[in-house]
Amino acid sequence: MLPNTVLIVDDDEMNRAILDNLFCDTYQIDEAENGQVGLTKILTAPDLYCAILLDVIMPEMDGMEVLRHLHRQRITSRIPVFLITAEASDNTMKEAYRLGVMDVISKPIVPYIVQRRINSVIELFRARKELNNVVRQQQSELLLQAQQIIDLNQGMIKSLATAIEFRDGESGEHVQRIHDITGFLLRCTELGEGLQEEDIEQIALASIMHDVGKIAIPDAILNKPGRLTPEEFEIMKTHTIQGAQLLQRIPQLHNSKSYQYAYDIARHHHERWDGKGYPDGLKGDEITIWAQVVSLADVYDALTCKRVYKNAFPREKVLQMIRNGECGQFNPKLLDCFFSVEKRLSELYNQ
Repeated sequence: MLPNTVLIVDDDEMNRAILDNLFCDTYQIDEAENGQVGLTKILTAPDLYCAILLDVIMPEMDGMEVLRHLHRQRITSRIPVFLITAEASDNTMKEAYRLGVMDVISKPIVPYIVQRRINSVIELFRARKELNNVVRQQQSELLLQAQQIIDLNQGMIKSLATAIEFRDGESGEHVQRIHDITGFLLRCTELGEGLQEEDIEQIALASIMHDVGKIAIPDAILNKPGRLTPEEFEIMKTHTIQGAQLLQRIPQLHNSKSYQYAYDIARHHHERWDGKGYPDGLKGDEITIWAQVVSLADVYDALTCKRVYKNAFPREKVLQMIRNGECGQFNPKLLDCFFSVEKRLSELYNQ
């Protein structure tokens, strides 16, 4: 509800009565007998008033001092203030307008002029507030719609990633764990240094698409219970390129903040610190930190859980294999950070 109270600040009781009589049929009226009382009322309940009628010469605190306080508090931009005074020198008027007063009305007042000028400004401020409220409501609705679209897109991404995991003989929990491990390592260790929380959220979301290219791998290879032949392994390795190409062919995904992360992770999560990974043979810091993190998260989860081609390894064995480089070489800093928090990560597998 818009405010509907006019505050009259004047030390002269007769002046207050005249102004009260002018506006009491249209507005609620509140009065203050000096500037200090008026300022206290305004600061206590600024949203109560639709206009302030302010005398200049008053005891305890004059109108100009009240106006200076209101200007510092940015209240003059929210509530129209009118100086109604017999002392309207050029200097007073200049300072009053500089401080945000809407109008300076000279005494003795002409009732119909005062009513018209003040009512017009109050209506203008009300219209502006109503417009601002409409704009805010529309912005809220647009933000809600945008969030719904984001949620839908993320749901579709997660559904696609989970569907691929089902095809790969997984329950779909693998992609959720990769998401959680990736986010945890970036948030809780120095690996995420320089990244904003929004970046980490987008990287964690992108991580679930790391194996999206497996959709192009034949079932006979994807679900083979035994060791792959060299020829089969070469086909399996193509899932990195296939995944990046698949993401590239979804134009709607290009507008997502996670797209560049998803593309990079899908293509490079099998690169290795020593340059012996695939498909591009990247080495050292040529591999982005997020692709490195997802790579380690993927290895850790694969060793910890049962797969179609192997049983789960005990935790001690998993850590030994990672530490000894049996699953490829990793960035030493990445390993230090991983081992510093691995005990907490292992709790994901006890739920």
